[in-house]
Amino acid sequence: METLSAGNKKIKNLQAYQRSAKDRREAGIFIAEGIKMFREAPADWIKEVYMTPDALDKISGARENSSAGEGAKSITDTGLPMYLVESEVFKRISDTRTPQGVLTVLKRPEYTLDGIISGISGHGKDVTADRSSGRIPLLLILENLQDPGNLGTILRVGEAAGVTGVIMSRGCVDIFNPKVIRSTMGSIYRMPFYIASDLAKTICELKKNGITTYAAHLKGANIYTDNDYRGATAFLIGNEGNGLTDEITALADRRVFIPMEGSVESLNAGISAAILSYEAHRQRKI
Repeated sequence: METLSAGNKKIKNLQAYQRSAKDRREAGIFIAEGIKMFREAPADWIKEVYMTPDALDKISGARENSSAGEGAKSITDTGLPMYLVESEVFKRISDTRTPQGVLTVLKRPEYTLDGIISGISGHGKDVTADRSSGRIPLLLILENLQDPGNLGTILRVGEAAGVTGVIMSRGCVDIFNPKVIRSTMGSIYRMPFYIASDLAKTICELKKNGITTYAAHLKGANIYTDNDYRGATAFLIGNEGNGLTDEITALADRRVFIPMEGSVESLNAGISAAILSYEAHRQRKI
């Protein structure tokens, strides 16, 4: 097991990946930090793992103490490249203030729009649309979200509420931004997503496939609880400051609003997504 110094090319590459969306995209990777993110990562996504000696000892000890023999996943189980990095060097490649000493480099998942529409949870270009094997679509469509914490939280809430996929405009914050990945708390591994080069065209495609679209809008025609979301449904959520653009709003089948008291003008995008998603979840569980 090789120990890397601060001057090693791999360390310099990691520093660039943490800073630059372009570098991550060109390398076809993203980075997840922390023991939990390492343990939950799909084995076939992992390319490399970097650990401090203390973190390695902690993970190895957890495995030894696991009565089921399936405790913390060790890189030695997968045969994938693992590198030791001293704590001071690890701080240079970490995006967190208090690093846990584990950094995983993963290949990017790829989802198809057909798969998203069909509610299929698998990933990869080979996914075939088959409604009989998927779930009734419950989608979140995000236009120009800029806050990494919002996007990560939406993926996490989406998984919890039974959302089958998230569609984003090109203007959204990079889903592989380290802060987004951290905010997902592992949901990045399980929530299918699609980045639309033309969001308006993509919404039209959803509608052609029988998915009813609801725009979360301050000038909605009715309160969000007054609609039936048990069928194929997509909620449109806009930018934190400006909401949905007029173009995207006009494409929605219906506009809905979330009632607010006091002097509050609007809700956080993540909160709006949670409220709408859980109302659909509630209706589908009745």
